[in-house]
Amino acid sequence: MMNEQWILHGLQLVLVMGMLAMGWLYTRHLRANNLNWLTGGWKGFLIGFVTDFGDTIGVGSFATTTAAFKMTNYLDDDRDLPGTINAVHAIPTMVEAIFFLTAVQIDWPTFIVMTIASILGALIGPRLTAHWDAQKIRRALAYMLVLAALVMIYNIFFLPDPSVAKHALVGWQLWVGALFNFTLGILMTLGLGNYTPELIFFSLMGMSPLVAFPVMMVNSAAVMSTAALGFVKTHRLQWRGLGSIILGGIVGVVLAATLVKNIDMTILRYGIVILSLWTAYGLFKETRNVAKAAAALQDEIGE
Repeated sequence: MMNEQWILHGLQLVLVMGMLAMGWLYTRHLRANNLNWLTGGWKGFLIGFVTDFGDTIGVGSFATTTAAFKMTNYLDDDRDLPGTINAVHAIPTMVEAIFFLTAVQIDWPTFIVMTIASILGALIGPRLTAHWDAQKIRRALAYMLVLAALVMIYNIFFLPDPSVAKHALVGWQLWVGALFNFTLGILMTLGLGNYTPELIFFSLMGMSPLVAFPVMMVNSAAVMSTAALGFVKTHRLQWRGLGSIILGGIVGVVLAATLVKNIDMTILRYGIVILSLWTAYGLFKETRNVAKAAAALQDEIGE
């Protein structure tokens, strides 16, 4: 028990130090650009609030933030989109991780094994996937999400009383979980999200979907903060509005995390089904749009 508390406090300390370091780095650059933390006003605050609220309940933040930026013409240069998204969500994602580490019952062997597996996958991913066909992977993942959603629908109607109290992977399930997260870590380097697959996996393993939240939040916090540092160093982000979005994001995280913690498991299971089908639709749509763009480019070259 004491060892578990030391692990928990150690992770929390690392996350808090990460937040402080990112905050110091952002403050220094905002001052260098003659901006203050609240530049961007209510528009930035609302963007952060809505997108990180959605991120905390498992929707993710990349697609919603991109849509919000497009609708409000928030960015001066679309080339700054990836860097800005990583920068504005790095700190709120750390807040998410801190909250779910304490709000959800965690089996530390499960958490540690799956987190390490994901990080290892992300480390080798860039070299391993350099020549992979991202289109085929997105399409395959979309089909798998649809299949998983159908299995979950079956479980909801024919297995109405799942073992939602189960909070650990043991034996062969832990090995499967490690392999799953290792693969997911690799796929994250292709720009594929980890939230929906994590929720689906834990649900299909007969576990409480809430167990997925600490794992996926810590993974995302590590990936996004590392990416944000790289974008800051290369100046590939928009500083205007950064502080307002982060502040709104933190408020959205606190509100949404409280909601998720107290949500009914049946409602959460239905939500995961809807989320998986929506994500699959988005992947199918993305592959179709890329194919159309490639065909149009080929026609132009042919002319």
